[in-house]
Amino acid sequence: MGRHLTWFLTTLLILVLLQGGTARDLRNVTEPKNPQICTTLKPSGGDETKTIQKALDTCSKGKAVALSSGTFLSGPLTIPSGVSLLVDQNATLAALTTAALYDRGRNTCGTIDDYGSGCKPFITINGATGSGIYGKGIINGRGDTRMTGTDITWWHLARNALAVHRLENNPSLIYINNSVDITLYQITVIKSPFYHVQSALTFGLTVWGITINTIGSALNSDGVDPTGSMNVTIAHCNISTGDDNIAISSLYAPARHISVYNNYFGHGNSMGIGSGTIYGVSEITVSNLTMNNVRYGLYIKSNTLNGGLVTNVTYDNVCILNSPWPITLDTRYYQKTGNHTPEFTNISFDNVRVLTNGTFIFHGVSQSVPVTATMNKVHVAKGSKWSVRYAQINGTWEDDASGDSCGNFGNKYV
Repeated sequence: MGRHLTWFLTTLLILVLLQGGTARDLRNVTEPKNPQICTTLKPSGGDETKTIQKALDTCSKGKAVALSSGTFLSGPLTIPSGVSLLVDQNATLAALTTAALYDRGRNTCGTIDDYGSGCKPFITINGATGSGIYGKGIINGRGDTRMTGTDITWWHLARNALAVHRLENNPSLIYINNSVDITLYQITVIKSPFYHVQSALTFGLTVWGITINTIGSALNSDGVDPTGSMNVTIAHCNISTGDDNIAISSLYAPARHISVYNNYFGHGNSMGIGSGTIYGVSEITVSNLTMNNVRYGLYIKSNTLNGGLVTNVTYDNVCILNSPWPITLDTRYYQKTGNHTPEFTNISFDNVRVLTNGTFIFHGVSQSVPVTATMNKVHVAKGSKWSVRYAQINGTWEDDASGDSCGNFGNKYV
C-alpha cells in the first residue's frame, strides 16, 4: 500500500506541476449520465448486504447494479473499480444499525474513545477508477435510529462524546479513497452517523446534482469533504446538514483545482476550507452560491497545529442570508498550537452580498504572517461588525445590502 500511495502522490504532483495554476477543476466536466445496468435487484425485506455485494463484485466494468423500488437494508458495501451503484427514484438504501457490522476489529465502533476511527464506512470506494453512485433514490445512514442492542442513536453517541471531550466511533456514509474519476450523481444522502461524503487522495471527483438533507443538530455530519484531493467539481447540489456543508482540507496531500459552483446551502456550518491545511489548499473557485442559515458562511480555518498555505481562492457571485459570521478567516481555530504556520494569501471576494448583519473576522498569525484578501463589489448589511487583526484587506466594500431574498445574486435555485 505504501508503494502504491507514493506512486499516486508523485503522479499527482507531476500533473499539478504540468497543469499550472488555474483556480478550478482542470477537467472538462459536464453533467454525468447514468451508466448501463448489469443487473437489477429487488428488496427481500431482510439483510441485503451479501446480495448487493455479490452483484457489485460480478458486474461488468462500465456498468451499474440497480436497486429498484423499495427499501434495501444493508451493512457495509464496497464498490469495485469501474463499477457503479444506481439507486432508482423510488428506492432507499438504508444502513443497518448494528455497530459490530462496521467495526474495524478493535470492538470500538459504537463507543467513545480518544481516537474516533473504529468504524468502517457504509459505502467504500477504494483504489478504484471510474466508479460511482447514481440515481434519484435515497441513501439513508439512519443516524437518528437507535443502534441495535442499545437505547441511543449514533447522533446521541456523538453528543455524549462531546460532553466528555472525547470522540465518537461512528461510520461515515460514503468514503472514497486513493481513486480516480469517481462520480456521484443526483443521489439524495441523508442522516449520516458521521460525514456524508468524504474523499481522500482522489484525483478526479464529480459530485453533481446531489441532495444532502440532515438536521442541523447532527454533530460532525459534514456534507462533502474533499480531503487531499485534486480536480474536483461539486455542482448543482443542495446541501443542508449539521456541520460544514463543504469542507476542503489537506491533511494527507495537497487539495488543489477544485470547482464549487451553482450550489444552494440551507442550514449548516460553512463553505469551509480547513482546518487541516498542512499540505496546502490552492486553486479553488466557489461561484454562484446561495447560503441561508449557514453559521460561518465563507470560512477558512486553521491553526499552528495543522496549518499550511491556503492561496488562490476565489469567491464569486455569492449571496449570504442569516449568518452570524458571514466571512471568517481564522488562523487560530480552537486555539490549538503546534509547528505548522497557517498562511492565507490571495483570497478574493468578488460580487458578494450579505443581506443580514453579522461579524466579519480576518485574523492572521502575526504582523509578519498576515491574512491577505481582496474585495470587489462586496455589499454587506448595515450594522455589521468587523474583527480585523494581522490582516491586509485590499479593495472596498459597501454597507448597503438588505432584503430577505437573493434575487438574481448567488444561486437560489439549483
